Amino acid sequence: MSKRALLCLLAGLALALTAGVVATAKPAGDRSPALADQLASARLATGKYATNLGQAKADGYRIITRMIPDMGFHFMNPDVKGFDVRRPPILVYERKGRAWQLAALEWVFPEKPAKPPLPGARYGSFPAACHYVDGTFVPQALEDRCAPRSPETGAAFSFWHPDLVTMHVWLWYPNPSGLFSSLNPLVTPFNEG
Repeated sequence: MSKRALLCLLAGLALALTAGVVATAKPAGDRSPALADQLASARLATGKYATNLGQAKADGYRIITRMIPDMGFHFMNPDVKGFDVRRPPILVYERKGRAWQLAALEWVFPEKPAKPPLPGARYGSFPAACHYVDGTFVPQALEDRCAPRSPETGAAFSFWHPDLVTMHVWLWYPNPSGLFSSLNPLVTPFNEG
C-alpha cells in the first residue's frame, strides 16, 4: 500500500472513530460543538498511544490497576496534574493476548468538580486504595495501613490515594452506555485479559 493510500485510510479511520464516539454518547449535552472540539484535541494528542502501550510507558505512564472488569487496565502518569484534555493522567487499555488497545482516558478528582471539565460530564468513584508496582491494589481507607508488599503478589508498594471522583471518556472504544460511563459492556470479552 502506498504511503498516500495509508494516510488516507488512517484519516478516514480517525473521522469514522470520532463520529462513532460522538454517536455513542447518550445525553444530549454530550453532542455539543464544544465537546466535539475537545474530543478532537484529545484524540490528536493521544493517538500515539492508541495501539502503542510501549510509547505510553516511555512517556511516563505506569500500571496502577490490572484488568478491572468491564473497564480495563489503568496506566497513570504521575507527572500529569490538573485537567488538560490533551494530557490525561490515566490511560485505560484493553488487552487480548499480547496486543493492547487504548480504550478510554480518565481523570480523577478529590471531589466532584463544581464546573464540569467537559460538557455533559458524568462521574464515577474509586475507593481509597493502596497500589503496588505490578498493578495490584487493595482498597484501604488509611495510608498507614498499606502493606509494604501486595498481599496478592508480593509486589512492592507504590502509592496510596484517598477516595476519588473519576471521569472516564471512552474516546478510543465505543461504549453504548455513554461516553462518560465508568463501565463498558463491549469490553466484557477482554475481562480475562
